[in-house]
Amino acid sequence: MRTIHTVAGLALVLALAGCQRTSMSDFGGNPAPAPLQAQPVPSVSSGQLAAPGDTSQFPAAPVSGTAAVGGVTTPGATDTAAAANALDVTKESMVGNWRVSNAGASCDMFLTLTNLGSGSRGGTRGCAGELTAMGSWEVAGKQVVLKDRNGNPLARLFKTADARFDGSTNGGQSVSLSR
Repeated sequence: MRTIHTVAGLALVLALAGCQRTSMSDFGGNPAPAPLQAQPVPSVSSGQLAAPGDTSQFPAAPVSGTAAVGGVTTPGATDTAAAANALDVTKESMVGNWRVSNAGASCDMFLTLTNLGSGSRGGTRGCAGELTAMGSWEVAGKQVVLKDRNGNPLARLFKTADARFDGSTNGGQSVSLSR
């Protein structure tokens, strides 16, 4: 009889063990997080789009020698030859390390495709003068514009050979990039 009570007791313990709570909602003793509150949705505005041929919403095309491209004035008399003979440049071809020659000194520049403001992230190491503030760059036509950390133009360069760019800083110093 004792065996029957032992087996019955063991069966009862196993049955109750199967009913033990195993939910993870009490994980670590913390209650479940409160549900998120609904947020207001801003109103949607509507209006008429311009007619397909209407160009009044666009600024006038730049006039050579006086307008700004990428925030830098288009080439003046000193850079006219470089601009006229400049080779095509793509943003992807600019990515990587460059050796910089600036006003007789040399330093390093690294250009990436990571967005930063209106351009892409870039920087210099060991440079002096205006290029120490370089933080971004962009391609505008056949021109490469180097910008400071606030997006203000520092210099403009034109592709003069397969792995060479020449130009000047806003202060008039010559700048060359090469690989």
